[in-house]
Amino acid sequence: MTVATEQFSYVQQLVQQRSAIVLAADKGYLVDSRLAPLARTLGVKDVNGVVDRLRASRDPKLEQQVVEAMTTNETSWFRDLRPFEALRRHIVPELIKRNASTRQIRIWSAACSTGHELYSVAMMLEETFPELRHGWQVELVGTDLNTEMVRRSTEGLFSTLEVNHGLPASLLVRYFDREGANWRANHSLRQGTRFLTLNLVGSSPVLPILDVVLLRNVLIYFDVATKRQVHIRTLRQMTPDGYVLLGTAESPNGLCDGLEPVTAEGSVFYRAKRG
Repeated sequence: MTVATEQFSYVQQLVQQRSAIVLAADKGYLVDSRLAPLARTLGVKDVNGVVDRLRASRDPKLEQQVVEAMTTNETSWFRDLRPFEALRRHIVPELIKRNASTRQIRIWSAACSTGHELYSVAMMLEETFPELRHGWQVELVGTDLNTEMVRRSTEGLFSTLEVNHGLPASLLVRYFDREGANWRANHSLRQGTRFLTLNLVGSSPVLPILDVVLLRNVLIYFDVATKRQVHIRTLRQMTPDGYVLLGTAESPNGLCDGLEPVTAEGSVFYRAKRG
């Protein structure tokens, strides 16, 4: 790696303090690739120059830029598919029955990146549950540590390359408008969504009480203590019997005893225990 050991250690500590993401000792190449564009923007020679400037200035804005550059924003439409089938066939029908008196459903996409996941949920609801258009309040909230990702999610503007990453052509035509070389989520799709900047390990989230939490492919970047902390905070935001969907490589086992597994539609998701 070209980033020096001392500079790498500084970035490693900063990222863990600010985001709880743990950079393993062999991730120097990631620091190189993620901070190289920032080095060009700042007009410094290389990544070491970025870190040297940061250490000398302790500029909060530059710190935020470094942390945001190091966060992973991999995503796609209807990613992994099976969780969306679980929502469509099991979770949402159950919520429609359970919440018939309040006629409210609230879903949170944590670490939402560019909004693909939340917009995928919005499309699934629109396609499968037309009854929710009439007299129901469906609140879809996406949050991310990265302010640029939140801005992009709110704008709902995607490149042709991005919309070709897992989005069926029929849904592209129905829910997106062409803008030059890009595609923008139409008003109908965006109106039920909102996106906020939120650090999962920072201050307590300012969120509604939630029926469903999509916490997928997030916890793998945290250490055990942080995973436990995020699970505890998540449960505090949920309704009794609310649902949590994790990534395929993630499990609350040994971290949280407030969730019980449910197996359906070829996938495992979790339901909050009462009491």
